[in-house]
Amino acid sequence: MGRKKIALIGAGNIGGTLAHLALIRGLGDVVLFDVVEGMPQGKALDLMEGGPIEGFDASVVGTNDYKDIAGADVCIVTAGLPRKPGMSRDDLLATNSKIMTAVSAGIRQYAPSAFVIVVANPLDAMVTLCKRETGLPKNRVVGMAGVLDSARYRAFLAAEAKVSVQSVQAVVFGGHGDDMVPIRSACSIGGAPVTDFISEERLLAIEARTRKAGGEIVALLKTGSAFYSPATASIRMAEAYLLDKKEVLPCAAYLEGEYGYSGFYLGVPVIIGAGGVEKILELKLTADEKKALDVSAGHVKELVGAMDKVLAG
Repeated sequence: MGRKKIALIGAGNIGGTLAHLALIRGLGDVVLFDVVEGMPQGKALDLMEGGPIEGFDASVVGTNDYKDIAGADVCIVTAGLPRKPGMSRDDLLATNSKIMTAVSAGIRQYAPSAFVIVVANPLDAMVTLCKRETGLPKNRVVGMAGVLDSARYRAFLAAEAKVSVQSVQAVVFGGHGDDMVPIRSACSIGGAPVTDFISEERLLAIEARTRKAGGEIVALLKTGSAFYSPATASIRMAEAYLLDKKEVLPCAAYLEGEYGYSGFYLGVPVIIGAGGVEKILELKLTADEKKALDVSAGHVKELVGAMDKVLAG
């Protein structure tokens, strides 16, 4: 059996980090695509020359031609304008909608059997557009948001409680924006409720920081946005698919009645295996959590509506 093929659409900071992670984890051959001439080729060459040191034999190539993603098993889409200080994810809507339309056409033509993971912002609108434009079934188009947002929540909780991040279980629902919903009722440390370890006041502060975590990094970097953690989150999702792990991961999934919503993508826990998004899990939420999720879902619907207006001209 030949190696799996992983196409990375967008060779910026996230794309380059994705390529490195895919290679050192032995997930398959990598194709880095970007519209900027020379950049994907240069990064691919740099990575290839690290192969003897890291010990990977998989190939890595850079390209400016969509035909080189032909037959990809996984496509991870990071292409788009990154956030800058003072910008919301929604501010990216007009430019990135046009980019996603072009990317989706390339995937539809050359990699119609791929499992597609969308990372580009504003995430919930971009993954909705990708599904629409590729024509792929809902189980093969998913948005990367919840894995990252939940990881940020877990990291902050672990630091506060002074325990290993591996001892913290936590999940974030909703849109990938400032009204995302950390689900405290599903949060535990070593199997015990998080409230046994952290005060209400500190939990509220940590949850507020989680919602703004992406913007915190943008403000510090000044010329870009987070890339190490988004890349790691995306690879975790790709690995679950390629290795048929049946892993429960919070992702932006297309809902058809789950949690009372239909017709758009929203961050919820799903099972990812060889069938892509194989199942959406419906957790019991508190009344306050469901109310907050309703607010987040309402914003996502507004965002998708705004995107449709932009595309309509």
